[in-house]
Amino acid sequence: MSPANSIEEVLPVEVPQAATLSAWRERVNQRTMRVGIIGLGYVGLPLTLLFSGEGFRVTGFDVDTKKVDTLNGGGSYIWRIEPEHIAAAQLKGFRATADFADIAEMDAVLICVPTPLTEHHVPDLSYVESTMRSIAPYVHAGQLIVLESTTYPGTTEEIVVRILEEAGVTVQRAPEEDAQRVEGVLVAFSPEREDPGNMITPRREIPKVVGGLDRTATEAASALYGAIFDRTVPVSSPATAEMTKLLENIYRSVNIALVNELKQLCMKMGVDIWEVIDAAATKPFGFQPFYPGPGIGGHCIPVDPFYLTWKAKEYGFTTRFIQLAGEINEDMPTFVMQQAARALNERGVATKGAKVLVLGVAYKPDVDDLRESPSLPIIELMQGLGCEVSYNDPFFPFVGHGRKYALNMESTPLDRVGEFDCVIVATNHSAYEMDKIVADAKLVVDSRNATRHIQSPKIIRC
Repeated sequence: MSPANSIEEVLPVEVPQAATLSAWRERVNQRTMRVGIIGLGYVGLPLTLLFSGEGFRVTGFDVDTKKVDTLNGGGSYIWRIEPEHIAAAQLKGFRATADFADIAEMDAVLICVPTPLTEHHVPDLSYVESTMRSIAPYVHAGQLIVLESTTYPGTTEEIVVRILEEAGVTVQRAPEEDAQRVEGVLVAFSPEREDPGNMITPRREIPKVVGGLDRTATEAASALYGAIFDRTVPVSSPATAEMTKLLENIYRSVNIALVNELKQLCMKMGVDIWEVIDAAATKPFGFQPFYPGPGIGGHCIPVDPFYLTWKAKEYGFTTRFIQLAGEINEDMPTFVMQQAARALNERGVATKGAKVLVLGVAYKPDVDDLRESPSLPIIELMQGLGCEVSYNDPFFPFVGHGRKYALNMESTPLDRVGEFDCVIVATNHSAYEMDKIVADAKLVVDSRNATRHIQSPKIIRC
């Protein structure tokens, strides 16, 4: 950053601008385009590395100065992203900053900030709004602004465009015949499609959906993302792109709810739901396997359906099917708690004072992400029964305070498994040696089918 009172802070920044789409594409191809990414979390930081790996000079923006300092010091705070990845990006010109004034120097600004729900399942777009108000004074004609944060259809126009225009920024809405001209600020929505823990599908092979406010914005965004993704999928509008992301995650939410409900029925009928799913998955058409569990986690599936449910009310429409799926999935931690309590009681152990160990607080195996993890309500529900609850997770040596939890607990070593009256498998990390855990444990309540190859009267599968 420039020192205080320097000439650079007084004189306007001269930023090369592409006046036509052909000039834009040329700058993309030559890798002279400056890319700014706001929000250096599970979406923004991997995106930064993709652009940097393709030769773009990237500036990362985040209000968390600890993240900024860590990255500028060559460190990382996300598992799978090693310090050497950051160092390689720095050699290509990457740096992080908390100063939004540097937005003025960017050609493209990609926004990857959180879009959580309130405790009443109302969309919380405060991060998007505050980001837009922070960058609006520095946005100029010729820039591309893309929102990647998952949200309801209409957000890009209702918040991103509105705040820019309120700040006096000219947002381009060119007619088709002027699609080759870049005169105002281009605005688009392109949903993130991150899959934490996926070690099989390279990020660049995941098609990138892009919907611009006009055709110029769509083509400019497609050209930029086309440099780092093998395929872009242009759609007619930001709202279409926004709805696309919601459909992808609602599809998963509904099908997970279906198998979670069937699991409960199968348990009463004495049928193994996992065997049923495996058998059904042999059908080469018309079926895709989904698997039950203790609930759903991560930023997307537990959140996105309620974004659409909330927005639908504006149109006098009730999304009954989507709401029911959400309710079933949200009830699963309670179901796991009930199964654990019943198993303890059947063994003559009162829940009050019972020692319980929860295996895994991450929301899915082998990730360092506990956002919306079902393990957290399971812990709180067991504590509500009077249990003395501990946890183990190789990715979280300590869990403190979050938006919805306040555990302040340290991970318990696995060599103490035998001290507990009950072990609840909430996340089946690959590091867990289930044979040894079952051998050492007094009781195992398995909500992930992690013990499927083990036969033991100690195991209760739920």
